[in-house]
Amino acid sequence: MLSSNISGPEPAAAGATAAAPSIALEIAHLTMIYARGRTAVHALDEITLSVRDREFVAIVGPSGCGKSTLLKLISGLRLPNRGAIRLYGRAVEGPRKDVGIVFQSPILLAWRTVLENVMLPIDVLGLPQETYRRKAVALLELVGLGGFADMYPQELSGGMQQRAAIARALVYDAPLLLMDEPFGALDAMTREQMNLELQRIWSAQRKTVVFITHSIAEAVFLADRMVVMSPRPGRILKIIDNPMPRARTLDDMLKPEFGELVRQVRGLLGGQAGGEL
Repeated sequence: MLSSNISGPEPAAAGATAAAPSIALEIAHLTMIYARGRTAVHALDEITLSVRDREFVAIVGPSGCGKSTLLKLISGLRLPNRGAIRLYGRAVEGPRKDVGIVFQSPILLAWRTVLENVMLPIDVLGLPQETYRRKAVALLELVGLGGFADMYPQELSGGMQQRAAIARALVYDAPLLLMDEPFGALDAMTREQMNLELQRIWSAQRKTVVFITHSIAEAVFLADRMVVMSPRPGRILKIIDNPMPRARTLDDMLKPEFGELVRQVRGLLGGQAGGEL
């Protein structure tokens, strides 16, 4: 993602309207098989999915179903065995700078301050320092770290480190944000707070988001649509629309309609998604 020879973003289709949103991401018949010596691991099978521009899509499924592999393929960090991925109308054939990624771990450099960590993609890509420094400072304010720019990662809590990682993924204005279980390592209370913060940041920035999670409740709370995947080889079992209005609050998780959506996803998974249901 941070290579200096990566291709840039493509604008949304001309003439797109609010009534007919443009398609940001198109995945067609995607299959991924890892060769492991004399054996092979069939990670994904016949994945077909479209994601609208500025949509928040959550992908939920059991461990080992290929969710993280799917994000690597979308980002161009890996190439599929079969199938095609198009991002803003262009085939994904390698890493691209119109994709921001937030991993399970913040992966902050201990010897760089919070601001310097957020600026890392700008340094690697050779973009104008002063312009993006102002943007990085504004993003730190947006994610609630305005007073922590000169601190170091080890001086921050886990939730604060993930906020810095989100700011880093947004700093060069990539229209697509991929998030691979970014809050999985946090305690329950911090995770709930980060879900609220992510919803707020998404409402302000309106990026297209593909969010990986084991937690059904997290998927329902955050997403416009939930993509439910089968055990390996990962296939799409069903895509469920989420009609609950925004902005959502933690109290919305107690509503019958929220519980019904959770039950729908849980029923498809049949108890395969692990403990965070």
